Amino acid sequence: MSLFQSFDINASGMTAQRFRIDVISQNLANVTTTRTEDGTPYRRRIVTFEEKTKKSFRSILNNVNTAYSGNGVKVVRVSEDRESDFVMKYDPSHPDADENGYVSYPNVNTITEMTNLIDASRAYQTNATAFEASKNLALKGLSISSS
Repeated sequence: MSLFQSFDINASGMTAQRFRIDVISQNLANVTTTRTEDGTPYRRRIVTFEEKTKKSFRSILNNVNTAYSGNGVKVVRVSEDRESDFVMKYDPSHPDADENGYVSYPNVNTITEMTNLIDASRAYQTNATAFEASKNLALKGLSISSS
């Protein structure tokens, strides 16, 4: 693996985690949105990552002379959370209350989202630290060769 490839891998990790942070922020911002354009409550969104280049370990070992082409991670999709139900709260004065006085609130759990936010920001920081280490390694190599 080349040094510049490690830059690409770390940069893709930072980009993916930044996108995940944006989606989590969107979930938190819509925690009380009871009506979207389609008339239903906001539904929590989940980001799914995948390796950029799928190669098996066996194929990499068999092709030792070929450079490894795995270049990090990519966002595959942003899907709606259909596993958890909307939160029902009794509020007959709310304009979106049903005939029994209950309002459907989004399936966004603030504690879960904050935990995911901490996880994503730590993963981002880990990629940034690895990127910085790769950069320092490259600079050290340049300083040795110029001596």
